[in-house]
Amino acid sequence: MNEFSDGAKRASERVIGQEEASNAPAAPRKKLFIRSYGCQMNAYDAQRMSDLLAPAGFDATQSLDDADLVILNTCHIREKAAEKIFSELGKVRAVKRARRAAGLATKIVVAGCVAQAEGAEIIRRQSAVDIVVGPQNYHRLPALLRRAEAAVDTEFPLEDKFDHLLSPTPSKIKARGVCAFVTVQEGCDKFCTFCVVPYTRGAEYSRPVAKILAEVEALAAGGVKEITLLGQNVNAYHGAGPDGRTWSLAQLCVRLAEVPGIVRLRYTTSHPSDMDDELVAAHRDLPALMPYLHLPVQAGSDAVLAAMRRKHGRDKYLEVVTKIRMARPDIALSSDFIVGFPGESERDFEATLDLVNEVGFASAFSFQYSPRPGTPGADFPDQVDAEVKRERLARLQGLLETQRRAFHQAMIGKTVAVLFKKKGPPSRSNCR
Repeated sequence: MNEFSDGAKRASERVIGQEEASNAPAAPRKKLFIRSYGCQMNAYDAQRMSDLLAPAGFDATQSLDDADLVILNTCHIREKAAEKIFSELGKVRAVKRARRAAGLATKIVVAGCVAQAEGAEIIRRQSAVDIVVGPQNYHRLPALLRRAEAAVDTEFPLEDKFDHLLSPTPSKIKARGVCAFVTVQEGCDKFCTFCVVPYTRGAEYSRPVAKILAEVEALAAGGVKEITLLGQNVNAYHGAGPDGRTWSLAQLCVRLAEVPGIVRLRYTTSHPSDMDDELVAAHRDLPALMPYLHLPVQAGSDAVLAAMRRKHGRDKYLEVVTKIRMARPDIALSSDFIVGFPGESERDFEATLDLVNEVGFASAFSFQYSPRPGTPGADFPDQVDAEVKRERLARLQGLLETQRRAFHQAMIGKTVAVLFKKKGPPSRSNCR
């Protein structure tokens, strides 16, 4: 359901809202509480929602009990994500009820990927929820909040949401520290059989270079030193450049490294199929690009990778690893692994262990496969027994932990540049 597809109606509402605001006395500020789950992109979206709602009279609070507006910015990647959100909504409903008894109004918003996947079902199951809004529509929150009745907005809009978002104030940038996230690409066209992202974030979309550059320049002016570029498939970036051509992620990194004040660049998450030679060369030639790469492989068996529809095989992955290490020998590699995908045999799993031994990772995220409703993998035959998945995951994580420790051990005695994100607590040895 989308009640905001009529552009003329929205324009009229904005004009009326502006006239009312100019004639009315300043309303007291309200409190906004956002709880964000999952990936870095959700953290970025949470900040943009906070920036968007500041002109509407909302200031951030860390206390749920004090909040006039509660936003749960959800993630659908993990197992039973929707059920966990409904459990959390039960707690928020109790807060809303207690505040109502004290004469205080509270609105509850469910945003993000669970909102996109579940839609109106969220309000049906939890009537305390006022608004359900997908990750492509949160720029409409001010208009949605003005409505008296519950609203669901989960369609993929034609307009670019980034055109409607407000930049954070210099004081907010400074308060958030010297590191910042910037979304440059959203959505996914890969359609891996285990993944919900194409259904919750939509097709791949790359922001124009000029808009990204303007955002990064504003962050740098506010004191930001390190930028992490975000995307579901960030190295598939293909944004419109200022020269009228399509720019790659490598070209974008080169340009952003020229922004005064920006000394470090990172990007995540990458896909092996989109790791081209130009980007590999950027790791060699661009000092600002940090020696770290998160490159999910998911499995070491070609049979499993084909069933996952990963669009790369074991040899392709190892080829990319070889190239990136030749370009940047000190690079730290991390990855994602799924254990127990439908049909995975012991031999398939051992192929994953062999790949881990061959590559050597500084860190990794590893999980048991769990079916996601609406994905092809959920209906695959030969689902792996839960106990087998647990045992395999324990073996994999034991090996990955050994490699993590080895990487840290190898750093002993080396001197590296460090960026301090914030002040730490005083040393106890100096306390009197």
